[in-house]
Amino acid sequence: MQRRTHMRKSERHQVIKRIIQEKTVRTQEELLAELKELNITATQATISRDIRDLKIVKKADKDGLVRFELFTEVSATEEQTDHQELFRQMNEFVTKVDVAQFLTVLHTLPNNAQLLSASLDDYPLPGKVATIAGFDTIVIITKSNDDALAVADFFNQQIAL
Repeated sequence: MQRRTHMRKSERHQVIKRIIQEKTVRTQEELLAELKELNITATQATISRDIRDLKIVKKADKDGLVRFELFTEVSATEEQTDHQELFRQMNEFVTKVDVAQFLTVLHTLPNNAQLLSASLDDYPLPGKVATIAGFDTIVIITKSNDDALAVADFFNQQIAL
């Protein structure tokens, strides 16, 4: 087979969309491997730009594993369902809520922080700047100490600890 060394950006974007829609792709490395199987060469930097340009997001699948998906606007009904899922996850996974200055720290059951954090990223918490997740801990960075306290209050009101 002949190697294809150059492809227009728009063509590569179409191929990437098709791969994401037809296959389970969890990492940039897996996406690069899929492209390579199609004799399309690209660098890691190019793939990173393509992912940003195409608005490809990571989303948890039915097994709780993260995979790439094309971003789509959600309807009000889908957003409500997503929020219900977030509240279910909060009640199921969160074991403790702490505040340290402008940070709200959520302690979760083992191996559940990243899944809950991904759901939190889509939820409009006032004052939230970012979330960072580990194995059993999520740090929610807020703009101020007051915002961190408000976020902690939100969680304490939503979950039954």
